Amino acid sequence: MNVVILAGGVGTRLVEETEIKPKPMVEIGGKPILWHILKHYSHYGYQNFIIALGYKGEHIKKYFIDGIASNADHTITSKTDYVKNKNSADEEWNLQFIDTGIDSIKTTRIKKLQPYLSKETFMMTWCDGVSDINLDKLLAFHRSHGKLATLTAVYPPKRFGHLIIHGNQITDIQQLPETNRYRIDGAYFVLEPGIFDYVSDDCNIEWENGPLRNLAKDRQLMAYKHDKFWQCMDTLKDKIVLENYWNSGNPPWKIWE
Repeated sequence: MNVVILAGGVGTRLVEETEIKPKPMVEIGGKPILWHILKHYSHYGYQNFIIALGYKGEHIKKYFIDGIASNADHTITSKTDYVKNKNSADEEWNLQFIDTGIDSIKTTRIKKLQPYLSKETFMMTWCDGVSDINLDKLLAFHRSHGKLATLTAVYPPKRFGHLIIHGNQITDIQQLPETNRYRIDGAYFVLEPGIFDYVSDDCNIEWENGPLRNLAKDRQLMAYKHDKFWQCMDTLKDKIVLENYWNSGNPPWKIWE
């Protein structure tokens, strides 16, 4: 099964890092966040990856071709758009790099991948979040309901406490209770080729506001509820949070050996 990773965004809220490198190459524990995501999927046996490139995409290809691949037997075809690592210390990853445009929105990137994904179920995620989600259970859930799309519904990390105020006097600061928190789209999708019927050639509406919303209206979108670890990396603060997890020696998303 193919796994699509959208890795072309600019990462404007992480400009401290992304001014010189693409967001997927921002490091956690000395490895790009993209590497962590690949390790997660390959832990469950998924080795075939389609990487949608955009902003500074050449940095990503260079890392895998000149970096990891330099220490392993590998095959490169289609003008370095495809890399196969064999017997490396990481995994036997089959990586296909597709240039989907520097300024493209997610919907456009997904549409450009249709020729590679039109025949079978595939997985998809963004390149800015890590989780300990059980991908076997995710796929089993998707196959159980027979719909076109499954997304992973997560609780957002608690960023802010709320103030208890009497008059102008603050009497306490508390975290929001779980019952007041809404689930959000945590990516980690499982999708059928039929989703491309919802993505037109000239679509200029973002994935969430166009195709995904229309799938929901047609009752073709299901939520796999994940209650354990999930953390995005939108800002420098998020990166620091992930670094602290890694430095603790027991990062929750590191489920591989």
